[in-house]
Amino acid sequence: MQNAIEVRNLGKAYRALGVGVPTLYKTISRIIQRRPIERFWALRDVSFDIPRGATVGVIGPNGSGKSSLLGLIAGTVTPSHGAVKTEGRISSLLELGAGFHPELSGRENAILNASILGIPREDVIRRMDHIIEFAGLKDFIDMPVKHYSSGMYVRLGFAVAVEINPDILLVDEVLAVGDIAFQTKCLERVRDLQKKGKTLLLVSHALDTVEQFCDDALLILEGRLAERGPPRDVIFSYLKTYMLRIGKLHVEEYGTRQVTIDRIVVRNHRDEETIQFESGTAMHIEVHYRANQRIENPIFGFSIKSADGVHVFGSNTQIENYPIPAIERSGIVRIAVDPLTIKAGNFFLSFAIHSPDHKTQYHRLEDWLAFSVVDTTAREGLVHLNNQWQWNHERQD
Repeated sequence: MQNAIEVRNLGKAYRALGVGVPTLYKTISRIIQRRPIERFWALRDVSFDIPRGATVGVIGPNGSGKSSLLGLIAGTVTPSHGAVKTEGRISSLLELGAGFHPELSGRENAILNASILGIPREDVIRRMDHIIEFAGLKDFIDMPVKHYSSGMYVRLGFAVAVEINPDILLVDEVLAVGDIAFQTKCLERVRDLQKKGKTLLLVSHALDTVEQFCDDALLILEGRLAERGPPRDVIFSYLKTYMLRIGKLHVEEYGTRQVTIDRIVVRNHRDEETIQFESGTAMHIEVHYRANQRIENPIFGFSIKSADGVHVFGSNTQIENYPIPAIERSGIVRIAVDPLTIKAGNFFLSFAIHSPDHKTQYHRLEDWLAFSVVDTTAREGLVHLNNQWQWNHERQD
């Protein structure tokens, strides 16, 4: 299969100028003292190929080099070393308001932006109604864009980017600025471009979007390509290893330690210890504890949170009316989630042992254990709801 994008040993370095405005005195001092120019490498030694027609997601922490990568591929940034080869017309939406002149109207900027991308003026004018309709800016299209909100900037930029029928579309995280309705419209257009065999490279912190729309994923970490593979695998690796660095998870452990959780064991319906489960099957959890003294009426609890931080479910022995009169020494509390009705995604388990009034936390483990759920059915949504269908057919004479 022919490649749409080929990246070889790509790197981008910026001069680290230090604190304050550069001056002639500072420059001469550096030369006299023979101090080398300090450089910061935003991206280094990155190589990969993207086949024509593929949709690839780029994920990683803020500041890892994702936007620099897209800028280098788009040609808006010059590489310090290495090379990028692309086949076909490239359209990009890399930075909020990039290429827009604040004094020009939305209509004039749409024409200017498309012209920069190599689209003849008459073609843009002919497609202008579609651009305005997609952007939802009918009442504002002739207003100077300096009065636009961030969402209006994005709507116009994306509308122009997709209307010129690119062979390669590069989209940075700017889509997150738009409202829900516009994001839905954008994702529908992404589906249309995929059906037409276009090549897409998407930078996003919306991991569920990457998993849903992308054929492949790249993990960029500290300017290097750390991992590439199926979106689910790369995302899960990112969640387990790197999300702590950017504060998306709050893995913490605290409590009086009168009781401690020594070990957590999670098994599937085949009694295999694992962190990947099939939706609709069973999840069995064992909480191994040790009591350093006799504890009356302890409450054991657990909760599940999505990778985006959404609280999915939580319960405990008090809520479920399963009293444990007292504990001392060691033991095991077992939780059976059967069936596991969560649909596909990445999740985190938290555990707790506390007093009935919640005032005493003996031991809490927040966002402690990561697991994923796969779903082989065609049903959509976040959870599976049991549903029954019935049809009564009356015979017509």
